[in-house]
Amino acid sequence: MTRESHPYLIVLLAAVIATTPLAVDMYLPAMPNIATDLQTHIGTVQQSLSIFLAAYGIGMLLFGPLADLLGRRPLAIFGLTGFTLSSIGLALVQDAQLFLILRATQAFCGAAATVVVPGLVRQLYQEHTAKGMSYLSMMMMLAPLLAPGIGSVVLWFSDWRSIFILLALYGVMIFALVWKWLPEINKPIATLEDTDKGFFSGYKIVFSHRQARPMIMSMMFGSFAFFCFITAVSFVYINYFGVSEQTFSLLFGANVICLIAANFINSRWVTRLGSLRMLRGALAVALISAGTLCAVSYFELGLIWTVLSIAPLMGALTIMSTNADAIVLMKFPHHSGTATAVTGTLRFGSGAFAGPLLAYFYTGTAMPFALLMLGGVSAVGICQLWYWLIE
Repeated sequence: MTRESHPYLIVLLAAVIATTPLAVDMYLPAMPNIATDLQTHIGTVQQSLSIFLAAYGIGMLLFGPLADLLGRRPLAIFGLTGFTLSSIGLALVQDAQLFLILRATQAFCGAAATVVVPGLVRQLYQEHTAKGMSYLSMMMMLAPLLAPGIGSVVLWFSDWRSIFILLALYGVMIFALVWKWLPEINKPIATLEDTDKGFFSGYKIVFSHRQARPMIMSMMFGSFAFFCFITAVSFVYINYFGVSEQTFSLLFGANVICLIAANFINSRWVTRLGSLRMLRGALAVALISAGTLCAVSYFELGLIWTVLSIAPLMGALTIMSTNADAIVLMKFPHHSGTATAVTGTLRFGSGAFAGPLLAYFYTGTAMPFALLMLGGVSAVGICQLWYWLIE
C-alpha cells in the first residue's frame, strides 16, 4: 500500500477520524433543547460530553491491540457500524439515561474506527509519516471548525434529533467508502510470539522503549496545554474580555485556521527538516509565545495582544503534537495500533486535568490559563532534554 496506489486514501482516513470531532461538536448548540425535550437538567446533558470522552479513551485502550492482532479494515467496519447504529438510537431516544448510554456506545465504537487510522498513515507515508499526519490533521481540523455551525443550521430548520440523523447518514457514507476503498496493511501485523505473550503485551513493548517514553510524555504535556486553551477560551474571551458570542465564534474559528495553517507548513517542511527538528523548532516558538501570553496577562494589555500571543502558540502546539505522534509511530511498525491507543488515551487523559486545575487556580483573570499553558510547554521542553540525553 503506497500513496501512489491509493492517492485519495488520506482524504478517506481524515473523513473516518472526523467522526469523533463531529460527534463531539455538532450537538453542542442543541444541549438546552435536548434537556428540555428529554425533561432533564442541562447538567445531565452536559455530562454526556465527559461520558463520550471517557468511553472514547476506554475504546482506544481496547481496540489498539485488537488493530494490531486482527487488522485495520475489520475493526474500522465494526466501528463505523456501531457508530451509525448508535447515532440512529440517539435520534430516537426518549429517556435521558438511555441518551447517556448511547453516547458512550457511539464514542466506544467510534474509537474502533479511528484507532486504525495512524497505522494506515504510517504504511502510506513510511519515513514521511509526519507529513502524512500533517495532511490528516489539516483536513480533520475542518470538522471542529464547521461542526457547531452545522448543528446551528440544523436547529434552524429542524430539531436536535436531526443532528444525530445527519451523523448517522455521515456514518453510512463513510462505511460505504471504507467497505470499497480501505485496504488492509500487509499481515502479520503482530507476530505469533507477541500474541502468545498476551493481549496487552504491546503496551509493555511501547512503554519499555526508552526513546519512546520522552516523546509520549512530550505529546501528553503538549496536549495538556492545548486542552487548557479549549477549556478556558470561552471564559477568557467572553467573561473576562466581554466579547459577544458572535465575536467569540470568529476568534475561535481564527484559532482553528491557525491550526490548519500550522499543519500545512509542517507538511511542506518536515520532509526537508525531519520530525525532530520541526518539533524542537515549534517548541521554541511555543515557549516564546507562552511566555509572551503570561506577560500580556500579567500587565493586562488587552484582547488584541492576547489573541496575537495565542495564535502562534496554538500553531506550535499542533506541530509539536503531530511530529511527536509520528516519531512514536515510526518506532513501532508492528504495534502502531497499540502506540496510537497509548498516545490517544494519554492525550485525552491529560486534557481531563485542565478543567480541575483551572478551577483550583481560578482568580477571575487570564493569568492561571496563561501560566498553565506555559507549564505544559515547559514540561515538553524538559521531555525533549530527556530525549536528547538518551539519543
